[in-house]
This record gives sequence, C-alpha cells and structure tokens, in this order.
Amino acid sequence: MTDRIHESLVKERVMALLASGLGVSALVLACSGLYGLLAYAVSRRAKEIGLRLALGADRRSVVWMVLRNCLVISTIGIAIGAGSSLALGRYVGTLLIDVRATDLVSLGGAAALMVAVATLAGLLPARRAAAVDPVVALKAD
Repeated sequence: MTDRIHESLVKERVMALLASGLGVSALVLACSGLYGLLAYAVSRRAKEIGLRLALGADRRSVVWMVLRNCLVISTIGIAIGAGSSLALGRYVGTLLIDVRATDLVSLGGAAALMVAVATLAGLLPARRAAAVDPVVALKAD
C-alpha cells in the first residue's frame, strides 16, 4: 500500500523538486544581481568614500552606509514581492497542498531569507568600500 501511495505522489514530488530548484536559482540570481549592483555603486563612489575616510569617518560607518543601501533596495523588493504574492495568491492557491497562498509564516520566512541573502551579498562590497585608501581614491582622475 505504501508503494502505491508513493507512486501516486510522484507528479507532486517532481513539481515540488522543480519549484525548489527554480526558487534556489532565483535566490542565487537575486544575490548575484544585488552584489553586482553594489559592487558597481561602490566603485563609482570610491572618490566620495575616500573623501569621507580622509575627513575622519570610521570604517564602520562606511560599511553601514553600503549595507544600508543594500537593505533599502532589498526592502523595496520584498515589499513589491509580498504585495504581488498576496494579490496573486488565489491564482496560485490551487497548486499548493496544505498551505494557504496568504500564509504569513511562509511570507515572513521568505522575507527573512531575502534579508539575510541581501546582507551577505552586500558584505563584500561594504568591506571593499571600507578598505579604500583615501590617498589613492583622491589622486584618481
């Protein structure tokens, strides 16, 4: 009997595996896109960051400045995504088993995961910004 049950759920398992794989790829894409955006922004603002450091800003404030930009971008994305998810939830509800489309625990978990991934994506550009040598940055151009 258990073999019959397992055989009857093959389609659902394949769909769940496919959805999980697509979700992980979307997460990796979001992380790499945010990293690229922040790395580009830090490289464009190297002169400003160097000036801030030369005028006495500590490296912690520079790291927080870059991470704050990262968190603002990710918060806007999370708000748009959560709003879209709640608005389109009834259309996706037929595909879900034992989960409501408006399940706040799932949405909160996804939002927390995105904040964690965005923070990790922003750490490397933030550390790179804090390591800018003020003399080199001011001599550039």
